[in-house]
Amino acid sequence: MAVLNQFKTVMLLGLLTGLLLGVGFLVGGQQGLLIALIFSVLMNFGTYWFSDRIVLAMYRAKQITHSEAPELFSTVKGIAHLAGMPMPKVYMIPSEAANAFATGRNPAHAAVAVTHGIMRILSKDELKGVLAHEMAHVKNRDILITTIAATIAGVISFIATMAQWSAMFGGFGGRDSNREGGGLVGLLALAIVTPLIAMLLQLALSRSREYLADEIGAKMIHNPLALASALEKLESETKRTPLRMGSEATSSLFIVNPFRAGMFLSLMSTHPPMAERIKRLREM
Repeated sequence: MAVLNQFKTVMLLGLLTGLLLGVGFLVGGQQGLLIALIFSVLMNFGTYWFSDRIVLAMYRAKQITHSEAPELFSTVKGIAHLAGMPMPKVYMIPSEAANAFATGRNPAHAAVAVTHGIMRILSKDELKGVLAHEMAHVKNRDILITTIAATIAGVISFIATMAQWSAMFGGFGGRDSNREGGGLVGLLALAIVTPLIAMLLQLALSRSREYLADEIGAKMIHNPLALASALEKLESETKRTPLRMGSEATSSLFIVNPFRAGMFLSLMSTHPPMAERIKRLREM
C-alpha cells in the first residue's frame, strides 16, 4: 500500500508540473515556461512538506490542547493507543457543518481536525467511530496522497479561474506573448480543461480507501454500529448545513462530502455511496 501511494504521489506531482509548464507557455511563451518551471519545483517541494498546513489554514483550523477539549483529546489519544500509533495533533474547525478529516505526510506528522458541528450532533460513541475512521486513514498511510491531491486540485481550480480572466482581457503578457504561446484560443482551452483535470485528480483516489478506513476504524473500537450511526447523522446534517469555507477540491479529505453536490458530481465523487458504507458496517 505504501508503494502504491508513493507511485500515486509521483504521478500527481508530475501532472501538476506539466500543467504549470503548460500555463507558463500559454501566458508567457518561453519566458513564461522558465518561470513556471521554477515555480513548479518550489510548488512540488512545498506540496509534499506543507500541504497539511495549507489545508488546515484553509479551514481556519485551530490546534487545541487537552485542557480546551478534554473529551475529544482523550478520545483521540485512546484510539492512537489502540492503533499503536503516535498521538496526532488535534484541531478544531470553526464551522457548524458536521465533518472531520485527517491530514499529514505520515503517522509521525499527522493531524485530526473536527468541526464544532460534529461535536454538537454526535454521541460519544459515534464521535469515537468517526475519529477511528480518520485514524485508520493515518494508519493506512493514505492521508499524504489525499492531502496532496486536494492541494493540487485547489491549485488547478485557481489556474482555471486565472486562465478565464486572462482570456477575457487578452492574456497576461500582451500580444507578443499571446502570439508566441498560443494566444486566446489556448487560454480558453486551458480554462475548460483544467476543471476537468481537477476532477480527475479527485477520482485518482480510490473509493476503496473509504471502505477500508470504515472497516479498520470500526475494528479498532469494536463498534461498527457506532460509525454507521455517525455516518447517517453526518449525511443528513450535511444536506441541511453544508460547509461554507474552503474549496470543493478538498472534499475527498473529509469523512463525508461536506458540500452539496448534484447528481453528476455525486457519480464522480471519490466517496462511495453512503448507503453502501452503512450497509457494510452493519454487516460486520
